[in-house]
Amino acid sequence: MASLGCNSEPQSDSVSPFNINPLDPQEFRRQGHLIIDFLADYYQNVANYPVLSKVEPGYLPKSLPISAPLNPEPIETILQDVKEHIIPGLTHWQSPNFLAYFPAANSTASFLGEMLSTGFNVIGFSWIASPAATELESLVMDWLGEILKLPKAFLFSGNGGGVLQGTTCEAILCTLVAARDQKLCQIGRENIDKLVVYGSDQTHSAFQKAAQIAGINPKNFRAIKTTKSSSFGLSPDSLESTIQLDIEKGLIPLFLCATVGTTSTTAIDPLGSLCDVAKDYGLWVHVDSAYAGNACICPEFRHFIDGVESADSFSFNAHKWLLTNLDCCCLWVKDPSALIKSLSTYPEFLRNKASDSNKVVDYKDWQISLSRKFRALKLWLVLRSYGMNNLRNFVRKHVKLAKSFEELVCLDKRFEVLVPRNFAMVCFRVSLSAIAKKMYDNSYKHVCEDCANELNRELLDSINDSGVVYMSHAMVEGVFVIRCAIGATLTEEQHVLMAWKVVQEHADAILNKYW
Repeated sequence: MASLGCNSEPQSDSVSPFNINPLDPQEFRRQGHLIIDFLADYYQNVANYPVLSKVEPGYLPKSLPISAPLNPEPIETILQDVKEHIIPGLTHWQSPNFLAYFPAANSTASFLGEMLSTGFNVIGFSWIASPAATELESLVMDWLGEILKLPKAFLFSGNGGGVLQGTTCEAILCTLVAARDQKLCQIGRENIDKLVVYGSDQTHSAFQKAAQIAGINPKNFRAIKTTKSSSFGLSPDSLESTIQLDIEKGLIPLFLCATVGTTSTTAIDPLGSLCDVAKDYGLWVHVDSAYAGNACICPEFRHFIDGVESADSFSFNAHKWLLTNLDCCCLWVKDPSALIKSLSTYPEFLRNKASDSNKVVDYKDWQISLSRKFRALKLWLVLRSYGMNNLRNFVRKHVKLAKSFEELVCLDKRFEVLVPRNFAMVCFRVSLSAIAKKMYDNSYKHVCEDCANELNRELLDSINDSGVVYMSHAMVEGVFVIRCAIGATLTEEQHVLMAWKVVQEHADAILNKYW
């Protein structure tokens, strides 16, 4: 029998020739136009979709193939599947009727900046890896810092500096790790179990997660109670008394996460007086202003971060309200060396003359991961394309709309606003008095908070199930409140008026159903 030649074996899929050009310029141009048109149509019609998806868990595997294709499929077929199967499973954050959580405002400039960033696809972990990526980021962070009137100590033009993180979670973790290592250098690493971190019961849960990751003993995480009488801001007296109790137990105060614009109610922690207490006990102070920091580009809101000059770090999310798509968290620190000492690694394969000269920024040493996107490009496009006057007026428009919504709530005696409105979010509910009037002929003593909470929860579910608008909720001092957060790029007055009409209609139905 003749021997088989070396080319006689049948070819398997794993060795078949790669017969496409994944970056063919002409095909890129053609498909790119299709995607742009597809998204333009989406934005044009997004108000017509149910804001909250109506699909059931596990819907998608029933509609799409269970295995990846062996052969190429045309973009037209794929986009048809996006239209038929993906869009119905989206919660439409860009809908003008999206009033839940906090905004995720997007814009043409941000989208184009993201396209440029994705197109270049550079990985700027060090200056040498892409000098423009590093230097533009440093420049843009100083621009924004100046716009916010941050002290020069936070800027590269001073002795500090700024970095674009992915999220607030990363910003808090990086600063907490820097503070931890500074303290452990003083007291010995064996004492990590004694370190204590402080926030309020309104501080974002990202802080607790960061503390867990940083190795803080869960028993040493302090969420200090706030009250309605102080508009849910953290009391300096409460902070100091908590610190003193910890010191008496032999524990070591480490870190305070103060918040300007809490998630539940947009409460404002008094930065100046909190920093005074923290500095007396050697705490690192981080200011989380993820949402409200965006508003502070407006002179009339800047006072909310008064006292930041005494903090060690400050962050806000441009991807919330500054027309810059996710992800784009801006973090400034007074002492970059503290971050670098904790987060730097310098393996041989990354060594280069520029880094060795200590004359450049290597952002890999300012963050958790090594790799990083060219986020500065989209933020730069946003700032240049719209200018600060337009960005300020964008924020002001939403604040004005929220004020109008708040006035409508106050005009309807069945409702109450639970906390003062600081920015563009209104926290409201059907009041105890309205329930008492329906149930017990105005007798408050028969109405419990649990009953009111259940009714308002049902109201929110009913509103969201309608698909017309989407709002979210919070629990504050045991009270269930409905949050109406205005800030989507496309939201206008008619959408806010319609949202209030929906709230009233569903409240009518629920109140009349029971009584």
